[in-house]
Amino acid sequence: RGGSDTTGVAMAAALNADVCEIYTDVDGIYTTDPNIVKSARKIARISYEEMLELASLGAKVLQTRSVEFGMKYRVPIHVRSSFDESEGSWVVPEEATMEQVVVRAVTYDRNDARITILSVPDQPGVAAKVFDALSQAEIVVDMIIQNSSHDGSNTDLSFTVPKANVAEAQRLMEGVSKDLEAGSVRADTNISKVSVVGVGMRSHSGVAAKMFRVLSNAGVNIQMIATSEIKISVVIDEAYTELAVRLLHHAFGLDAA
Repeated sequence: RGGSDTTGVAMAAALNADVCEIYTDVDGIYTTDPNIVKSARKIARISYEEMLELASLGAKVLQTRSVEFGMKYRVPIHVRSSFDESEGSWVVPEEATMEQVVVRAVTYDRNDARITILSVPDQPGVAAKVFDALSQAEIVVDMIIQNSSHDGSNTDLSFTVPKANVAEAQRLMEGVSKDLEAGSVRADTNISKVSVVGVGMRSHSGVAAKMFRVLSNAGVNIQMIATSEIKISVVIDEAYTELAVRLLHHAFGLDAA
């Protein structure tokens, strides 16, 4: 999936083209999934960095590798509809005005599962053994949480993997847990990852606090958190996915007027 996107951008780069136009079944990139939020807006211009985050966090408009090519070779990408001539969305280098928008979009991904190893010894080398086993099996790990114990005893280690790999990951971790003399291994497939993305986060404070407050007020428990310069992701119960997306989309002023 996404091979045509990547091929198109790669060819545009090789030919030194002015633009690569991607014709698809949607008329552009939206502030969130219009199937969930009817008031989602089409984004006129979005930076490569923002689009790369969105693509990796669950947005399905462009394949991640195609955005990487565009960013590396500075190829403007125009995402537009195959069914009409209307202007679509442009993926371009970051522009000064883009930082004025704190959050550009909200996205979600239901394709993750969480693995937790209980009572892991809090000592050097433990994390290396856990993630070496997953690496050798070519299982991609996303979010990781490990709390250090205050007395140097045991702690819990949690991480997320693609749902397609959860059975194998759990089997591997049961073996590792036995070797480490840790506790049981638990798998949870009823989670989703909800994220807010925007280059404006670099120069604006309070985005995380606002996101967490909005979810708290709705009774949505945050199970894991990951951040970068331009994104904040949380893992929540899958049942609250659409509610969280709607609330955050409204809270950050992304609804169409």
